[in-house]
Amino acid sequence: MKSDLLSRRDLDFLLFEWLGIDELTKRERFADHSAETFSDVLDLCEELATHYFAPHNKRSDANEPTFDGSTVTVIPEVKEALDAFAAADLIGLSMDQRFGGSQLPMAVAQAGFAYFAAANVATSGYVMLTTANANLLTKFGTAEQIATFVTPMLSGRFSGTMALSETQAGSSLADILTRAEPQEDGSYRLFGSKMWISGAEHEMTDNIVNLVLAKIPGGPAGTKGISLFIVPKFLVGDDGSIGERNDVALAGLNHKMGQRGITNTVLNFGDGTHRPGGQPGAVGYLIGEPHRGITYMFHMMNEARLGVGMGAVALGYTGYLKSLEYARSRPQGRPATAKDPSTPQVPIIEHPDVKRMLLAQKAYVEGALALELYCGRLVDWQHSAESDDELQRSTDLLDILTPVGKSWPSQWCLEANSLAIQVHGGYGYTREYDVEQLYRDNRLNPIHEGTHGIQSLDLLGRKVIQRGGASLAELGRVIATTIAEANAAGGELTEPAAALTAAWSRLVSVTAGMFASGDIDAALANSVVYLEAFGHLVIAWIWLEQLCAAHGKTGDFYDGKRQAAQYFFRYELPKTGPQLDLLERLDHTTLEMRDAWF
Repeated sequence: MKSDLLSRRDLDFLLFEWLGIDELTKRERFADHSAETFSDVLDLCEELATHYFAPHNKRSDANEPTFDGSTVTVIPEVKEALDAFAAADLIGLSMDQRFGGSQLPMAVAQAGFAYFAAANVATSGYVMLTTANANLLTKFGTAEQIATFVTPMLSGRFSGTMALSETQAGSSLADILTRAEPQEDGSYRLFGSKMWISGAEHEMTDNIVNLVLAKIPGGPAGTKGISLFIVPKFLVGDDGSIGERNDVALAGLNHKMGQRGITNTVLNFGDGTHRPGGQPGAVGYLIGEPHRGITYMFHMMNEARLGVGMGAVALGYTGYLKSLEYARSRPQGRPATAKDPSTPQVPIIEHPDVKRMLLAQKAYVEGALALELYCGRLVDWQHSAESDDELQRSTDLLDILTPVGKSWPSQWCLEANSLAIQVHGGYGYTREYDVEQLYRDNRLNPIHEGTHGIQSLDLLGRKVIQRGGASLAELGRVIATTIAEANAAGGELTEPAAALTAAWSRLVSVTAGMFASGDIDAALANSVVYLEAFGHLVIAWIWLEQLCAAHGKTGDFYDGKRQAAQYFFRYELPKTGPQLDLLERLDHTTLEMRDAWF
């Protein structure tokens, strides 16, 4: 039976025909693998997602975790799914073999994980956070910390979280108040509270490893004084045994509009609920050097941002496939030119406006999926770089694409979910069909791991200008290479190549003018508009890349690719014109607005 989670045909096209992911096996890091092992992993992920994750998606949404004051209860199917995931050794799929991982390419791991997010984004959130947690510790933790906490996470015994936000600070991490007081034995005692921490309380694993941002008294002010700590739910003995409960207490669960199956918590550290060793404070262990917590945490945050982007893609993609199947099977109405009301009704997919909505979804989700997999391959190039130049180029590209990889899918794949509801008509907003939940689940992603506003400030205020504009220049170089390839191929590729050439040139010119003006306040006030225009240009480039890969190939699949690309270039890319006009004017409308005028 054909899966309605993702299109395997599309994944194979993107990974093997476009990205040439099997070429990575020529590099030492991936030499133990082959195209066959990559395909086998995708087969396994689809099977497990279908049999363990998808069946309880609606049940976990309707029966979210509960807290009776002492214990959190989660429906049993969630643990069964997590155990199956761990038993298949999927937690360390892209991790180094020396740590117990499979050392597969990140692009393959991302593609495999997308099946789980499409099947059940809430349950898959537990393993996404655990994987990102383990990856951070293998990069910055000590050998002892890796043995104590990472190895059990890879086996599924422990799970992991990231604890950044606080109620009074939100995304302004400089204002966090959680403090970490040093102890004589080299550990720390933490005091404070954290908010919006997903997966931080449940009974499904032996332990929960919290990565917590806190300030050591006497450190620098602001973000420069933040350190990163391991704060486990239970202390762990030298022999790996589970010890007494740490002073990490659940203050309550947050109740969200979507992704309800994963616990979302308010945690108190050091409130005296448990007092390990009879002393106040939650026991924590410093990761790396003091006051470098933001640097370390951004390693996990950037991975999580791309994970959020892929989760948004997966939800948009499965919503598209479900609405496509509905449109093919739902008879309603007749062609607008039909005069005889006694003729049979036609499937709604025959109506032009339904085709428009399906084509928009296809353009959004297939473009976004390609972007995420491209970013995954950049990570693979970083991990297997064969020269310093290749490492720098892949790093520059990944830096500037990460805010787009997080925000663009969480905006436009959410729009795909909205269109999926519209295709279903009245049935679309009923709980009997899947698409209303998919929309609710995806609506969280524009906020997860930094809002559009935060991503836009990162893009325009940091990534575009870093290293003298090196990242922007590198992206311009690869776009120019794609355009040259398209022009050399000719035919139907020349029109989109010309459109992208003009749009990219305009973006570069507008960007230079914004910074040359000296009116940085106006530039940053409109940074979200910049992010949207920039993202659309990036996806246009990604679609041109797919057109080049499909050029000269025949069949419905490739014709569908060409039509979706044509839609994006004719319907979507032109939207950037008015946005660039506004940016060029350095418009002050939002800056000049006053509180009293609302």
